[in-house]
Amino acid sequence: MLLCLDIGNTQIHGGVFDGDALRCQFRKSTHPLGSSDELGIFFLTVLRENGVDPRAVTGVAVCSVVPAAQHSLRSAIVKYFHCEPFVLQAGVKTGLKVRYRNPHEVGADRIAGAIAAAQRKPGRDIIVVDCGTATTFDVITAGGDYLGGAILPGVVTSAEALASRTAKLPRVEIARPESALGRTTVESIQSGLYHGHVGAIRHLVGQLQAEAFPSGPPHVIGTGGFARMLEAERLFDEVVSELVLWGLRRAAELNEVTNLK
Repeated sequence: MLLCLDIGNTQIHGGVFDGDALRCQFRKSTHPLGSSDELGIFFLTVLRENGVDPRAVTGVAVCSVVPAAQHSLRSAIVKYFHCEPFVLQAGVKTGLKVRYRNPHEVGADRIAGAIAAAQRKPGRDIIVVDCGTATTFDVITAGGDYLGGAILPGVVTSAEALASRTAKLPRVEIARPESALGRTTVESIQSGLYHGHVGAIRHLVGQLQAEAFPSGPPHVIGTGGFARMLEAERLFDEVVSELVLWGLRRAAELNEVTNLK
């Protein structure tokens, strides 16, 4: 089995693949990360609680946007799973042609999502919208060219900025408001966060389509922790919350990580 770990700024999203089947998924806060032993014990425990024998895990694939987590994470994997992790980074096989001016600048999670999208919809122009700590847009052509995209603050990041940068605006629950017209401060903030994000996504997808795919609409895939919340707005053709995990699975396969089954 293959353990895949997406190390994000807010959460660690993990999953275990048994061949082509995703057996389980789990999430853990990135901060505090914990020591290598704390991480290792967490991974063993969460796998057992999900009915997966940790001894059956013979490979680990990682993508991370948190450099400070690298040492503890690698130590935990080596000690508790007895293997070196495969790390998705510049220079490994992805099946994509990365057209970014500096490929080293592209987040590994963005590449993983693009890999999975290209595999999921071969021969299609695609835009991936990943709604997490940041909301990222990734443009992939039918021929497998990764062109780049856009980045804006995610919903939670925007909410935290409001609360920390203003004297009287409170922290609020991130939720879909009943109406755009807020009649309390909390309702007004929730409306601005939600509908502002919907408008930003709709506008950016339209702009990216006009610039990259003027001949016809691309397939738009939503992923990340907040994509489901936005699903009713019909911003996406489909929502695949575990897209990055599937991309890691494919990258491990392309780079011939052994014993995936």
